[in-house]
Amino acid sequence: MGKIRVSTLGSEEEQEIRNKQKTRREEKKKRVQAAKVHISGMKGGERVKSVGAESEEEIERLAKLTEEVEKDQAEGIKIGEKPEKKKKFKVRERSPRYKQAAMKVDQGKIYPISEALPLLRNISLTSFDATVELHINTTEKGLRGAVTLPHGTGKEVRVEIANTTTIDKIIEKVEKGTIDFDALIAHPQVMPQLAKIARYLGPKGLMPNPKAGTISQTPEKVAEKLRGGEIQWKTESDFPLIHMRLGKLSFKDNQLEENFKTLIKAIGETKIKAITLKSTMSPGIKVQVE
Repeated sequence: MGKIRVSTLGSEEEQEIRNKQKTRREEKKKRVQAAKVHISGMKGGERVKSVGAESEEEIERLAKLTEEVEKDQAEGIKIGEKPEKKKKFKVRERSPRYKQAAMKVDQGKIYPISEALPLLRNISLTSFDATVELHINTTEKGLRGAVTLPHGTGKEVRVEIANTTTIDKIIEKVEKGTIDFDALIAHPQVMPQLAKIARYLGPKGLMPNPKAGTISQTPEKVAEKLRGGEIQWKTESDFPLIHMRLGKLSFKDNQLEENFKTLIKAIGETKIKAITLKSTMSPGIKVQVE
């Protein structure tokens, strides 16, 4: 048998031992409670997390950590949320008809315009009168100009003239979200008033500009030229690319070829690196710069 500890009940010695044990329990309980850190954003029982700190330094460190967590949350970082997944972009799957049409084009060949136009008709995929398009890679950005195609583009150009008589009506219409014109020609006198709707016209490329010739002392004459087939061409703001309508598939080959040569001459052969010819929804054909 082991040693038997005998203690007299109610003795002073026993009472002292009990008091010391009670004091130690109370101190331990205080430390644990002080070390409990509240982290906002946690659910239910997760709101209070006991970390079992054993010192004042540890408690202060944890309190500081809590403040940082709450600051992150205030700035939009939330505890427990899954990180936002990056959107996956699906590769565009072409239709069997498109693939068959693309197989008729020799991707390693640059076609003369006289060969490219008959081929374009052969690979057209639309049942309507498709638009013939040119996409031109240039040697630099910031190129712009105007040209009158001998056979037009097949599209009626809606021209609006902004002068002292019409300016109020134009502003009212545009502010309501109605833009029913393809070109806006302005007299210099009304340009300060047009600034009110620049945020609507600018993104659509309709804000009158002296470089494009759409600000004129004689806006009626400029409008007449545009209605007669004159078109504005320019590179994109960020890339050396020009996108133009050349006509319609219903045009004859010689009409499209004449429009093509006129446009290329207006831009300048030395400023052109590559040309792609296509129609609405068709594959592209690489074309020689002539």
